[in-house]
Amino acid sequence: MIFTVHDLIHIDVQEESSRFKTLYYNAVVRPAMSRARRVLTVSEYSRQRLLEWSGVSPDQVMVVGNGVDAVFSPQGAVHQPGYPYVLYVRNAKPHKNVVGLLQAFALMNMSDVRLLLSGNADDDTRHEALRLGLLGQVVFTGRIPEAELPAYYRGAAVVTMPSLYEGFGLPPLEGMACGVPVVVSDSTSLPEVVGDAGLLVDPRSPESIAYGLIRALSDTALRQQMRERGLERAKLFNWDEVSERVRQVLEEQDA
Repeated sequence: MIFTVHDLIHIDVQEESSRFKTLYYNAVVRPAMSRARRVLTVSEYSRQRLLEWSGVSPDQVMVVGNGVDAVFSPQGAVHQPGYPYVLYVRNAKPHKNVVGLLQAFALMNMSDVRLLLSGNADDDTRHEALRLGLLGQVVFTGRIPEAELPAYYRGAAVVTMPSLYEGFGLPPLEGMACGVPVVVSDSTSLPEVVGDAGLLVDPRSPESIAYGLIRALSDTALRQQMRERGLERAKLFNWDEVSERVRQVLEEQDA
């Protein structure tokens, strides 16, 4: 058996865990990892966390990574709402740290810039935006159709992902592939994804997030540097290479 585990968010993030999830991971996932000939995962961070949690042999867990589709490129349609915006492709789960991002926006004092959040307006986010006086700056896009997502990236002034926890983090990779500066957390897997092509911020500090976003929005030379580095960085993440690594593991089992 070959087993895939992307991350341990369901047990590592207290607000998203439960007795049932903990029981399931301990009673089902951990024994499955022990029985598996190989365990595949998506980042070195996830690999180290899985080894620490499961106790399986280091040779048993392999990083196959993730890739970025060719549709994510600087060429193509551009979303143009009529104002500059920071884009966060996210869900409403606590580890996405939307509250921290809203607090950072309140510190930035850049009223001309909007914050575009994918997904529908959830009560917690709306209430925090209202409390901070930001409701007019926050735009909920609803579910962005896959075919329109590259245009949203291309139109963004900055793509951000200030998550508290990610097993990989595709949005900043897709943003870089579209030639957009990215600002992401300096924790878990995200530094692996962006390397030196993006700005890293402390996700638990609204001041750090605000400072990173202001730099990425206003420093013209830095923006050009991030665009160039991001395009090169994104080339390192190729779905064909991911599939080749998986194929090699499958053939290894057949040998």
